[in-house]
Amino acid sequence: MKTALVCGAGGFIGGHLVKKLKREGFWVRGVDLKLHEFAPTQADEFLRLDLREEGNCQAALALNGGTFDEVYQLAADMGGMGFIHSAECEIMHNSALINIHMTHNAAKMGVPRYFFSSSVCVYRDMQPGEPEMTEAEAIPAHPDNEYGWEKLYAERMAMAYERNQGMVVRIARFQNCYGPEGTWTGGREKAPAAMCRKIAEVEDGGTIEIWGDGSAIRSYTYVDDMVEGIYLLMHSDLKGAVNIGCPQYVSVNELVATVAEVAGKRVNVKHIEGPVGVHSRNFSNARIYSLGWQSRFDLKAGIERTYPWIEAQVKAAAGVK
Repeated sequence: MKTALVCGAGGFIGGHLVKKLKREGFWVRGVDLKLHEFAPTQADEFLRLDLREEGNCQAALALNGGTFDEVYQLAADMGGMGFIHSAECEIMHNSALINIHMTHNAAKMGVPRYFFSSSVCVYRDMQPGEPEMTEAEAIPAHPDNEYGWEKLYAERMAMAYERNQGMVVRIARFQNCYGPEGTWTGGREKAPAAMCRKIAEVEDGGTIEIWGDGSAIRSYTYVDDMVEGIYLLMHSDLKGAVNIGCPQYVSVNELVATVAEVAGKRVNVKHIEGPVGVHSRNFSNARIYSLGWQSRFDLKAGIERTYPWIEAQVKAAAGVK
């Protein structure tokens, strides 16, 4: 039986990835600061460890009788746009420590295949309709936020260890990912979850507040598509960074309209000041397409699976049966 270590298994994508690996027949160890908030872990073993500490990274990687066949490094200090813009120091400090220690010790301990979860935040601000950017065009670098800068540094470090230590490295740049069993309140939630929560909370015909004028363009990737892309990439021959994202570009206003349609509600929008981020990120998926991957869920199909779950969380939190 093959073995896999998932760092960040208590998080949204990490939790879904553990399920995917179990379906593929792996023995899986999950590691995180916390247990998964919304779903019991399906990992064969779960260790609560702070991976900012090098000794904890070594403990996570230690496997009786050998070395993990695959290590998936998704652990990071991250959240939605509000968190990214308000917690720059925490992001740079905590995520950098995790990646420095995990990458170094995975190579030192002889891990043959190592996956690193990066982000399309490594790309510069773009205008809607600009030609799609390939992975190589992230350099010269000009990320919009410190989260992107840290991810870019961690990519370079992983590739340096691949060149010099012989560890096979696969790097995915994630687009905004959403789905059930993800953070939906508290300030770290991503836009799709935040919109689902706001619309679940408001009465039919009520008003929700949205940061900015709603014109910012995004691509949102359903979590099942994301974990399929991760698995395909990890077992491929594609070196270097690879974008994984849904090719459907929508404005924030269109996101609101889609959630409202799925919820069956009429919703008014009040635009307020707040962190918006880039105008757009238009990126090429040609490399992941070369592996046969295609996004199976457009935004409406993904929201149809996500909104009922978040609505149930809202009702449970309010004590509504």
